Amino acid sequence: MRIGPVTIPPLSDEQRQQARTAATEARRRRAEIKAALRSGERTLSETLALADSDDVVAHAKVLDVLKALPRVGAVRAAAVMERLDIAANRRLRGLGKHQTAALIAEFAAKAPRSGGSGAARSMSSRSPES
Repeated sequence: MRIGPVTIPPLSDEQRQQARTAATEARRRRAEIKAALRSGERTLSETLALADSDDVVAHAKVLDVLKALPRVGAVRAAAVMERLDIAANRRLRGLGKHQTAALIAEFAAKAPRSGGSGAARSMSSRSPES
């Protein structure tokens, strides 16, 4: 038995507008999450945990989330994903538990450390009169 293509029912103007609004809100929410990652306000592990309960965050692409981390660009993000065997088009919700744990370990170990270099910076910014 052969089944033909499934047709999508036409949407009313109101339904189309609701879909547009929902899509815009979802993009805005994902942008906020990436901005929080970029600023250090949120960690990767917090974001991955949030994806379990938040459908909008769960639909964010792993590559985009990694690129939002400080000092992680497209090249490093792609290299990490390839090494951890994560497909380039994978979304947060599609990650397995081992992939999630590996990502957290990868970026937790590379987190910036406070201390040491801060003292050198503060000394160099002193005025000559001090």
